[in-house]
Formats: sequence, structure tokens, C-alpha cells
Amino acid sequence: MSDAERALLDYVTKVTEAAYRTTHEDVQTLRGHGWTEEQIAEAVYITAMFAFFNRVADAFGISPQGYLEMNNLTK
Repeated sequence: MSDAERALLDYVTKVTEAAYRTTHEDVQTLRGHGWTEEQIAEAVYITAMFAFFNRVADAFGISPQGYLEMNNLTK
């Protein structure tokens, strides 16, 4: 994994765990690694959408439906 990818993953982890703690400096770090505004925004949108879908699924008790097993990811 490249340093740029690690920086992006660190940022979206922060967005996931405590988005209110993200700072301008966090975004500047990503820019410094070569990420564009559009790429940073897309990473935030995707992270937020996954959080949204997970919360909705949890609230309604929707099970994962065996997707991991179907793809042999748990073997």
C-alpha cells in the first residue's frame, strides 16, 4: 500500500469514527499526497454512504445474507 493510500484510509477512518474531528490540515495532507478535491470528496461520500446503509440495515435487523460465504471470503 502506498503512503497516499494509507493517508486516505487514515482520513476515512477518522471520518467514520468522528467526522466532526476532521480538519483542514487533514485535507491538506491528502492534497500533499496527490489526491484531488474530487477524489477526497468521493472518499467522504462513499464512507458516509456505507455508514448510512450499515445503520439502516442494523436498525431494521437486516442480515448480511451470506455474502461473505458466497464469495469464499470466510474460508
